[in-house]
Amino acid sequence: MKIGIVCYPTFGGSGVVATELGLELSKRGHKIHFITYNQPVRLELLGNNVHYHEVNVPEYPLFHYQPYELALSSKLVDMVKLHKIEVLHVHYAIPHAYAAYMAQKILLEDNIYVPIVTTLHGTDITLVGSHPFYKPAVTFSINKSDAVTTVSKSLKEDTLRLFDIKNEINVVTNFIDLNKFKHDYTDCQRGMMANDDEKIITHISNMREVKRVPDVINTFYNVQKEVPAKLMMVGEGPEREPAERQCRSLGISDKVVFFGNSNEIDRILCFTDLFLLPSETESFGLSALEAMASGVPVISSNTGGIPEVNLDGFSGYLSNVGDVEDMSKKALHILKDDALLNTFKKNAKTQARKFDILKIVPQYEAIYEATLSKCLKLG
Repeated sequence: MKIGIVCYPTFGGSGVVATELGLELSKRGHKIHFITYNQPVRLELLGNNVHYHEVNVPEYPLFHYQPYELALSSKLVDMVKLHKIEVLHVHYAIPHAYAAYMAQKILLEDNIYVPIVTTLHGTDITLVGSHPFYKPAVTFSINKSDAVTTVSKSLKEDTLRLFDIKNEINVVTNFIDLNKFKHDYTDCQRGMMANDDEKIITHISNMREVKRVPDVINTFYNVQKEVPAKLMMVGEGPEREPAERQCRSLGISDKVVFFGNSNEIDRILCFTDLFLLPSETESFGLSALEAMASGVPVISSNTGGIPEVNLDGFSGYLSNVGDVEDMSKKALHILKDDALLNTFKKNAKTQARKFDILKIVPQYEAIYEATLSKCLKLG
């Protein structure tokens, strides 16, 4: 199949998932065309089966905000015609599903019908999409898609609760390429991050308010009082500077490393003993899954789709949102007992295998094929 993938090209979970999906599909013989405003950060290889097409938005003084949706729709029309794209897979309802629908209608003028598969990732539904300004457009885009998927059962329930959805919604979970987490780093490299007697705790996010970064710092503060430890903070966002100030006020700046955005997440996770994800809400918890694939147990909140990923008492522990004391207690329970820590590390890898990319991608292929078949019958 010739598949067009539309996504945000950033470090966020939806962009990472879309890119990894496209790369795996290309290995299975499909022609993949990424269509977005920048080359996706995880898209390192272009070739015969993987192509990237940049969406340019000309600047006109008339527009206070440049019309990306319009430019994207036009680019989609051009790419479908030029490359004979058969299916558009758009990640995020706004603006991608909306722009894809406009492209679909424009193409119909030339008797070309390209089906749209829309994957909902989270904040496009629970935050942006539910805003009164956008809700009608999001509802319309979902209902006009030829197929709709969500990355967790929790997100499907939220979508049906928040919107008047007539379309069927399929749950196709996020996934992990386990081959990318077969580490061969040496113990001496661990010394660059922490001393031999120190445990390594890690948090990875875009450091927005919803990630509850202060809870990460406070949980670590409690842990390091009883167990020698270092905290690795990976990511950029508005909460980074306040977190750095919080560390200084608590007197733990020398125990916390802020990496910013990093392409060496696998190396950091390789030496990590515990992962913290105390988010206000998560549609899935992809960073937790990446940690688990590296054999890192997770202490997380019990919100959204996280309990579908982090199995309480097996791959880590769940706590109520904001319950720093409980998260600290459970973190210490794991870290104080090396035998127990090793058990949790093994369990984390076992749980991660349920989300192997090789198990998930065929589900998307089946949706593409069913959608194409349905459109052919209607045609």
